[in-house]
Amino acid sequence: MGMKRKDYEEALAPLTLELVSMARWVKATGARVVVLFEGRDTAGKGGAITAVRDRLNPRQCRTVALAKPTEAEMGQWYFQRYVAHLPTAGEIVLFDRSWYNRAGVERVMGYASPEQVDAFLKAVPTFEKLLVDDGILLFKYWLATDQANQEERLRERLEDPLKRWKLSPIDLAAREKYDDYTAAREAMLAATHTAHAPWTLVDFNDQRRGRLTLVRDLLDRIPDTHEDPPAIDFPDLGRDPVAETYGVLKPIAEWDG
Repeated sequence: MGMKRKDYEEALAPLTLELVSMARWVKATGARVVVLFEGRDTAGKGGAITAVRDRLNPRQCRTVALAKPTEAEMGQWYFQRYVAHLPTAGEIVLFDRSWYNRAGVERVMGYASPEQVDAFLKAVPTFEKLLVDDGILLFKYWLATDQANQEERLRERLEDPLKRWKLSPIDLAAREKYDDYTAAREAMLAATHTAHAPWTLVDFNDQRRGRLTLVRDLLDRIPDTHEDPPAIDFPDLGRDPVAETYGVLKPIAEWDG
């Protein structure tokens, strides 16, 4: 049985306070943080990203979820379009899928040739070493889920009009390639799990528990993140608050159900 929402929200609340403090630390120190969220379709990448980002300043913490490459991007160095989204000092960037598309969906679905995949796997450790050596804090998470849960979540997307947009032909094709994705993941880990940029696998069969596990791990791996909020003098207004007034336009009629 999955974790209950009430228990999840109670457990997440103190972690969220730590995330906010961590973001202040990132800004104060000029750190650059990159977090990659990879995993099977329906594993829960979006919910995990929301758990990290929800209470952070969107001008400081942004999500990158790139569409398929354009014709111009297909002619570029493979990493080029991802480099453009890396953080500057004081920023946090969360990649909802990343350059590892080539090792996963592109490999399994045949969008990249075996030669392109091999070249990618050889280049990644060097590429990530350059990022880390330049001071970027890089965290790579793979979200895992059993096929039974994947099937249940895909059907939920099919039947729920609010989630239908999440269902794509690629998702449906992935149903028949569960084992192929396992093989692709293992090859990816063997080639790119390095001392300077290790992978962390998180069990997302229970998505709420998985989010808590991921957030706790992320906070534990970022050093010295406590940063008190700046002191702000907030004097008394000195008069009674004034009600809003209108001249040129007035608010539209209130919703009455």
